[in-house]
Amino acid sequence: MAVRAVRGAVQLERDEAGHMNEQVSELLTAILERNGLTTDDLISIWFTATPDLHSDFPAAAARKLGIVDVPLICAQELDIEGAMPRVVRVLAHIESDKPRADIAHVYLGAAAALRKDIAQ
Repeated sequence: MAVRAVRGAVQLERDEAGHMNEQVSELLTAILERNGLTTDDLISIWFTATPDLHSDFPAAAARKLGIVDVPLICAQELDIEGAMPRVVRVLAHIESDKPRADIAHVYLGAAAALRKDIAQ
């Protein structure tokens, strides 16, 4: 079994805790489903949020999904002029037999513009 990394992102419409929970939950669910993963396959998850998001920790959505025994951490993205606003990014470390090229990176909605090269 190899250790792989899965990327993903979503742009929020507004900075509200309920909306963040909904959007991050949708992103995490899509990452799991598109890669045929269960929570047992997760090693750890890094979340980043742009500096304009203050309403909640993105990791709180993972806990509400039942991801309770996986290490999670949140950090703030760099404040780069012209960067897409209200974005939560995910970097999940997983155990998988899939080759690196078969990992499905998930960029939802407008966030697909962030990584057109790998967005699925």
